[in-house]
Amino acid sequence: MVTQGEILLPVMALVFWTFLVLVSIAFRRLQALYKRQVTATDFTYGESSRVPVAALLANRNYMNLLELPVLFYLGCTLFFLLSAVTETVLVLAWFYVGLRIAHSVVHLSWNNVLHRFYLFVASNLTLLGIWLLLIGPVWQAGMAV
Repeated sequence: MVTQGEILLPVMALVFWTFLVLVSIAFRRLQALYKRQVTATDFTYGESSRVPVAALLANRNYMNLLELPVLFYLGCTLFFLLSAVTETVLVLAWFYVGLRIAHSVVHLSWNNVLHRFYLFVASNLTLLGIWLLLIGPVWQAGMAV
């Protein structure tokens, strides 16, 4: 049997991953500074053309983790608040987190666009599935008012 609080575990896992990517931005930027590939002024208005690709990719990946995952966080929160967490929802939530982490790993390492695309599509379809499963509980809560 699934407890309602279990839905918060994949949420926390994705939050933790997002912070790891944030730390990698700092590490990659400091590494570029140390190697004298950039100066601090290269980051004054974002990132200049002198910033190495590794630092650019980490920053872009971090931004990705702050875009559609917001809908994941909201969906999981609603499932929790509506006491509507099921095993299916929990599996989809963990699957989504796994896909987002896999997307980051590809993006931050070999960066094959086709591999990233497949993971991006799979994660978005998973997120759509989560939201489709949320329709019933939200409808029921709205009708109960």
